Amino acid sequence: MRIEQELKLGFKDVLFRPKRSTLKSRSQVNLTRDFTFKHSGRQWSGVPVIAANMDSVATFDMAAALAEHNVMTAVHKHYSVDDWKTFIDGADSKTLNNVMVSTGTSESDFKKTQDIMAMTDEIIFICVDIANGYSEHLVEYVTKVRAAFPDKVISAGNVVTGDMVEELILAGADIVKVGIGPGSVCTTRVKTGVGYPQLSAIIECADAAHGLGGRIIGDGGCACAGDVSKAFGGGADFVMLGGMLAGHEESGGETVEKEGKTFMKFYGMSSESAMAKHSGGVAKYRAAEGKTVLIPFRGSVHETISDILGGVRSTCTYVGAARLKELTKRTTFIRVQEQENNVYGKE
Repeated sequence: MRIEQELKLGFKDVLFRPKRSTLKSRSQVNLTRDFTFKHSGRQWSGVPVIAANMDSVATFDMAAALAEHNVMTAVHKHYSVDDWKTFIDGADSKTLNNVMVSTGTSESDFKKTQDIMAMTDEIIFICVDIANGYSEHLVEYVTKVRAAFPDKVISAGNVVTGDMVEELILAGADIVKVGIGPGSVCTTRVKTGVGYPQLSAIIECADAAHGLGGRIIGDGGCACAGDVSKAFGGGADFVMLGGMLAGHEESGGETVEKEGKTFMKFYGMSSESAMAKHSGGVAKYRAAEGKTVLIPFRGSVHETISDILGGVRSTCTYVGAARLKELTKRTTFIRVQEQENNVYGKE
């Protein structure tokens, strides 16, 4: 047993230090990033925010809506091949270019991914997603997927330390998904005692990935637009959002009427709700590691995503970053013990 004494930070532990800026308006800030990916050599241009691959968030409807903002969606893995065919037949190129096909690591998952990717050349992203990215099986699976899809952009995770980021990139991943336990409906840290504060995970994993020419996704922990900015400031190339994009008409969650108000069900993908829906219940050898909550129905996602992106633009103006790419270079975080004045409650 050993103990690491260095303090690790979450988003609530820091604020940006403002810097002199020549920008007159947030309208001058460009949030588009242009990437060329290490293994596939593919190029992509867009706003590097991603709807998390949860079935109460990342639906086909969400993908179509977010694509209008040049934002990505990691479509959840529970759609059938026929569902995908219907979607692909009706989607435009911009939507398909901003979609990730999510997959697990079983043989049936691999065959399903092959079937989906064979339908169109316009989808270039594959998201290999398991809760514990420290499994040797994930590394082997990434190598297998890379061999089968040499020209596709492969994301794999989730991990929180630089050593595993490097191993996954060397195995063939272009992007590594970073985050264990920070999500709003994730209870992994409570059930297992395992995790890593998300900002420190992003900072350390970004350093490891960028040294090898890879990229990372900061996955989880964002509760407001300022957290999204902090993830980018810490070095994340992409930021994945779950709870912030849940509860919308495009989210696909179950609607519940309660005391005259409309709510939508939102749950973690390792929760009892998710396993009951997709796996016939919680297996005897495991525990549910997610919660189920009701969140107020929030209407269309367009206003929400515009507000999030507006917040990030505003961050950039405070630190003098004309482009999102410059944000991490212009970032100085200060340690704090308070974030906001809540005398009248949260917004």
